[in-house]
Amino acid sequence: MDPNPSPLPEPAPSTVGRIVLAATPIGNTGDASARLVELLGTADIVAAEDTRRLHRLVQSLGVTVAGRVISYHEHNEATRTAELLDHVRAGSTLLMVTDAGMPAVSDPGFRLVEGAIAAGLTVTAVPGPSAVLTALALSGLPTDRFCFEGFLPRKAGERASRLADLAGERRTMVFFEAPHRLEAMLRALRERFGPDRPIAVCRELTKTYEEVIRGTVGELLTWAEENEVRGEIAVVLGGAPEQAAGTPEDHVAAVNELVNQGIRLKEAVAAVADDARVSKRELYSAVLAAR
Repeated sequence: MDPNPSPLPEPAPSTVGRIVLAATPIGNTGDASARLVELLGTADIVAAEDTRRLHRLVQSLGVTVAGRVISYHEHNEATRTAELLDHVRAGSTLLMVTDAGMPAVSDPGFRLVEGAIAAGLTVTAVPGPSAVLTALALSGLPTDRFCFEGFLPRKAGERASRLADLAGERRTMVFFEAPHRLEAMLRALRERFGPDRPIAVCRELTKTYEEVIRGTVGELLTWAEENEVRGEIAVVLGGAPEQAAGTPEDHVAAVNELVNQGIRLKEAVAAVADDARVSKRELYSAVLAAR
């Protein structure tokens, strides 16, 4: 054996690139991060939801985009994703930006992330402005547990069905809505949740005419009916109030309904007891006593 072996060769640097999802300002360009500005000027490719909006953004930031700009939106992401992933495999840094906020959150980007993960490519993010979190923080409603529901369906029947699924949701809910559909949305919320549920309508967040209106669903429906609402809107709705546990006898019917659907008695009792916060043993006894 050679007592002085030659050093092992250094591994060749990887030629695989990366995808960077970067949050853009939701209204005030002063919220653009230093990392976003740097990447706009250095990325090999910038995939933009709207290239015109990107042009206005970089002009206001005083940045020159050195890389290739590619349009990437909901109408072409299914066909363009493979092309972008090929560029990343070849070593390009791909910056993904949307019109406002974080890509992939109610905006294009999910297909790109999904494809990158499946292909074993690197995906990272530059965090920043978020209409969801900004509206939630300003709403005055509980922030410890929340869910984002995006835009409700436009058709009345589909919208009612979606809201029915949320009837028992106890977390604070955040929605997006177009200004010309806000009145119809609030009316649908009143029909499903009643007029007294707490709510906040947040419009033009971070912009000059930012406004947050807080109250009950009934009060804000009246406000929307009496005013011409404009701008980008986020709606924050309080979760369902906790119901009193009641007695085991109050939940016998719910157990029997599950049993009639083919669920075993013990499993039905366990499911209902956990949801209703009553004793499984007492509920089981109540079901047997009612037979």
